[in-house]
Amino acid sequence: MNPPVLISVFIIVFIFAGIRIVFEYKRAVKFRFGKYIKILQPGFRWIIPIVETIQTVDIRVITINILSQEVMTEDNVPCSIDGVVFFRISNPKKAVLEVEEYKFAISQLSQAALRDVCGKVELDVILSKREEMGKNIKSIVELETKEWGIEIIDVKIKDIQLPENMKRMMANQAEAERSRRARIILALAEEQAAGKLLEAGKLIDQSPSAIKLRLYQTLSNIAAEKNSTILFPFPEEVLPKHLKSKKKKK
Repeated sequence: MNPPVLISVFIIVFIFAGIRIVFEYKRAVKFRFGKYIKILQPGFRWIIPIVETIQTVDIRVITINILSQEVMTEDNVPCSIDGVVFFRISNPKKAVLEVEEYKFAISQLSQAALRDVCGKVELDVILSKREEMGKNIKSIVELETKEWGIEIIDVKIKDIQLPENMKRMMANQAEAERSRRARIILALAEEQAAGKLLEAGKLIDQSPSAIKLRLYQTLSNIAAEKNSTILFPFPEEVLPKHLKSKKKKK
């Protein structure tokens, strides 16, 4: 093969060897002889083969699970807690140069922060204030990761595993609380009903006709049962007029 052809082939291979495509959701950290040069933005890029290299970094929101941690709460209750961390690379240069494996480092920091935060509060606080616990863990982790060019977006506590005896105790406590509320509601209902009956009694006392109407309504309700016999001594004033007149003639 002629030398010019060899040179042409070498040049073509050399050019194609340096072609790089950086996706929109990534950034490329460019090195020349191992020294940092700059950050390559998305698009078609070319580097000098052998002389230059790149390391890509994903700038999307990344999720890392916090492995389940055995925690002893302030009130001496052993429990197992896990969570999740959401973060984003805000400075690709620092994320590559300042920390070796940023995902592993964040995972370790999050585990330590979770044990530290949850170990300083009682179990009831952890169960009722998960959002607040997550914010406290986030504030501890982001103090370290800020120097690595990493932004911690959020930390969530996912699951809390309790011993079986503690679950039974909490179930009994919840049942007792529901029973207490039911008794309170029943007592309030009886108090309101007694008040309404008292008001009704006062109104009836003020009107004799109301007493008779109430009596007739009671008799009507009793008479609805076909197997009932009602004996009622009618007073003089409620007898029909024609009966009264016959009585007077006798």
